[in-house]
Amino acid sequence: MKRYVIILFTALTFMGCQDFLEPENVQELTESSFWQNEADARKALVAAYASLQSHTGSKWTFFEQMYISVTWKADDILNAPTDYGKSIADFTNGTDDGAIASFWKANYTGLSYANQIIEKVPGIEAISDENKDAFVAEAKFLRALYNFNLLVAFENIPLITETPKSPEDFYVSQAEPSAVWAQIEQDLLEAKADLPATREGEDVGRATSWTAAAYLGKVYLFQEKFGSAVTELTDVVDNGPYDLLPNYADNFNGAGENGVESVFEIQWSGNRANGNDERHPFNFEVTPGALGGWELYYPSDWLLSEMMTDQTPTAEYSDRVYSSVFFDDPNSEMLDVYSGVSVPYADVKDDLSHPKFFKKYTGEFDKDYYNGINIHLMRFADVLLMQAEALNEESAANTDAAIAIVNRVRNRSNAADIPLGSMNQSELRQQIRHHERPVELAMEYTIRWFDLYRWAKGSTAPEKISDIMEAHDKPFAENYVDGKHDIFPIPLEEMNKNENLVQNDGF
Repeated sequence: MKRYVIILFTALTFMGCQDFLEPENVQELTESSFWQNEADARKALVAAYASLQSHTGSKWTFFEQMYISVTWKADDILNAPTDYGKSIADFTNGTDDGAIASFWKANYTGLSYANQIIEKVPGIEAISDENKDAFVAEAKFLRALYNFNLLVAFENIPLITETPKSPEDFYVSQAEPSAVWAQIEQDLLEAKADLPATREGEDVGRATSWTAAAYLGKVYLFQEKFGSAVTELTDVVDNGPYDLLPNYADNFNGAGENGVESVFEIQWSGNRANGNDERHPFNFEVTPGALGGWELYYPSDWLLSEMMTDQTPTAEYSDRVYSSVFFDDPNSEMLDVYSGVSVPYADVKDDLSHPKFFKKYTGEFDKDYYNGINIHLMRFADVLLMQAEALNEESAANTDAAIAIVNRVRNRSNAADIPLGSMNQSELRQQIRHHERPVELAMEYTIRWFDLYRWAKGSTAPEKISDIMEAHDKPFAENYVDGKHDIFPIPLEEMNKNENLVQNDGF
């Protein structure tokens, strides 16, 4: 799984409709020639995983569209004065935005591949029943993840659990969000039951039963099922194979890939053999021009101000601050993308066009400048912070226990403890929401924006996103319309193809 390869199954469903007198081309994949053995099942799974990168197989689609769409809306990121993601970042996007459409397409493409596996693998006689169950469980995990992404991003989505059997099946209507949540839960429960607990060799990086359990806890938290979230996440924390890496920076420089802190990652190998290009351009995107980068986005002023309060017991900045941002400090340094040499801030201060930059995923990886460092979707620090949040929300009596869990995350980066008894339930809620999670998980794919969505939609101390944007000085906060901008519009091209879709309010 270290190298995703997109396998296209387009039109397999309808291959049987071709003229029976037409001889079969043995050089082409058909429904009858595929789905024959375990190797075919593995190829199908690779295709299902590949949509985590994009539906096109392009690193540019991932960063310049998918990543931007669900990241730049949030309050931890300030986009540079370029055309990239501008309308998303300033809340003026319409229904024809390509980045939004790419997020929709990638997730539905992966979901479609997963559905094919779920339907076809049980009929492959050459695979043992145990392995069939494991393949299907893995596909159900991926289907749950893709549905989760779509539901949080668009809210009103078609729930597709079968491959189309007729042309009419493509024209689906949207489901109630509650029905999609129920399907996600069911898929994760079934995946958890049949997935292996560990992976070895070339299978490292594929989902395990613990991956499914961690996501199930997250899904419960998003629905404010706090008791269920506590149960699931505590099991993962106490009995799963995870721990925090001793060095925070190793989550983002390649040293900790698929390691003890990794719950699930998008795999990028850096491989360029045989026409492949398994690299991504994150190091260029965040690095200042003075160090050879393109500086397409920056940490927001609010995020940096929160990081400046994240200090050690001796009043120095924590490790996660130095590993996350490049800023005006004698101990702050960053790699030059061409030389690979780490440069102190003071050496380039006068040449910078902006005073602060992100550093995550900028570690030197190969000699071709772009890198192959995996992109996190969930790591153990996130699991711990979700566990602490769920405990705190379940009962005010749990607040000190939740503080102890937060301190475990803080201590890894040498940040000072929050004293037990120093915060009540409401104060810890705000600490988790607007310090611990954004400082620990800054700029990580889907995290902050999805958090803002759930806190706006929930009934437990709901916060309007417009109020957060204004309080955190997000540029163009005045454009934000609560309800409308909490979710994306259904892409225009999808509306044009399917008359049964109803556009989200306000678009």
